[in-house]
Amino acid sequence: MKKKILILDDKETIAKVISIYLMTEYDCIWLPNGLEGVKWLQEGNTPDLIISDIRMPEMRGDDFLEWIKQNELFRHIPVIMLSSEDSTSERIRLLEEGAEDYIVKPFNPMELKIRVKKII
Repeated sequence: MKKKILILDDKETIAKVISIYLMTEYDCIWLPNGLEGVKWLQEGNTPDLIISDIRMPEMRGDDFLEWIKQNELFRHIPVIMLSSEDSTSERIRLLEEGAEDYIVKPFNPMELKIRVKKII
């Protein structure tokens, strides 16, 4: 059985690129923002990994990360943050808040695949 990855990104094209590179080894589920991710988790779904953009409508990725890491049921799920902002302070803040990794857009899909494999 394939491990499950939840992709949170308001840009469907980014989610499709990620899915194309990961779908041979993982089941990928795409949702457009953190609020949809919260609802999906609360419906009883549990992925093995979450890849989340930071800047999204309705619920930002950093707010989603804070929610998940404060939730006893889901805090164990590793989260990789994606951002178009290459800010050292932002990266440090999110890693301190519990993100397993931080990848800057545009990213190399093969590098993402290797990082995912190391985490799960």
